[in-house]
Amino acid sequence: MKWSWKIGRVAGIDLYMHATFLLLIAFVGFSHWLEEQTIAAVLSGIAFILALFVCVVLHEYGHALTARRFGITTRDITLLPIGGVARLERMPEDPKQELFVALAGPAVNVVIAALLFGILVMTNTIEAIDGLTVTRGSFIERLMIVNVSLVVFNLIPAFPMDGGRVLRALLAMRLDYTQATQWAATLGQGIALIFGFIGFFTNPFLVFIALFVWIGAAQEAGMVQLKSSLGGIPVYRAMITDFRTLSPRNSLADAVELILSGAQQDFPVVDNGQVVGILQRNDLIAALQKSGESALVEQVMRRDFEPIDGAAMLDTASVRLQTCSCSTMPVVQRGQLVGLVTMENLGEFLMIRAALSGKRSPALVRS
Repeated sequence: MKWSWKIGRVAGIDLYMHATFLLLIAFVGFSHWLEEQTIAAVLSGIAFILALFVCVVLHEYGHALTARRFGITTRDITLLPIGGVARLERMPEDPKQELFVALAGPAVNVVIAALLFGILVMTNTIEAIDGLTVTRGSFIERLMIVNVSLVVFNLIPAFPMDGGRVLRALLAMRLDYTQATQWAATLGQGIALIFGFIGFFTNPFLVFIALFVWIGAAQEAGMVQLKSSLGGIPVYRAMITDFRTLSPRNSLADAVELILSGAQQDFPVVDNGQVVGILQRNDLIAALQKSGESALVEQVMRRDFEPIDGAAMLDTASVRLQTCSCSTMPVVQRGQLVGLVTMENLGEFLMIRAALSGKRSPALVRS
């Protein structure tokens, strides 16, 4: 994710912080200063928000480590002002596995809340809830209440919350996966309408949540419909076979010439018959501004590309394109480059199939 900085690696998963998270910390510190005008209050507020996001990170690790048990890797976890995002390589196709993965996050918050409650009982420091505010009252008790709130909020049966995935998993035990997703998405959008209506008259923040839920439900339904449309079709049926390549020793001037001479935007970099990197247009433009046309392709190309076998299914290619930081995926067979696949050419493939069958093609959604 752009504007994110790596702050660590735990359990083999990279942890990132988005730049906007710093704005949240600044906002919390400023709010505490306005209320009490003491450095102690500011530090206390920042400490609380950091403790809260430790709980959020643990929540995301609950999802990630449970998914790992089912053979699903997590690319990274990113801290945002609205919470954390764990980028799983894919969601489990088995409804029971998806149910466990979805419930694992809230379960972590339940355990945290229980532990904090135990500390409060042992130290006899429980305060009346009506005496607590966002900035005042027992640090531990406020953190416990926030964890309980996270559980309740995340179990709302609407995408993109965990509750939406729980509902979809339960429905998928009796219905087709695509149909289960549509039912769950429809219910989620209904909840969004209710939130929006209530928020319009009471709390504007509910309107923001309503938009968040509505968009999340639409995206989830679109992605599952897309996956269903692409399922069972091998990559070689839709891959681009008319493409140009570069050598690591080519200059950026050579890449510029290729871009201007055709419609291709990203170029596989091939050395001794093997794909060793991908030169993406955005990387090329940035390098031209910094180093000029004389720089070599090997200095700019991405080496962490993800090739896919031509016999793999298009739905797999679609999911990987949506979750990786790449816009083009090289297609290989027996180690040799045979084609390219992009979200754009998948969209064109779907439109052609839809035109031939007289059906409407699903929208391509990029996360």
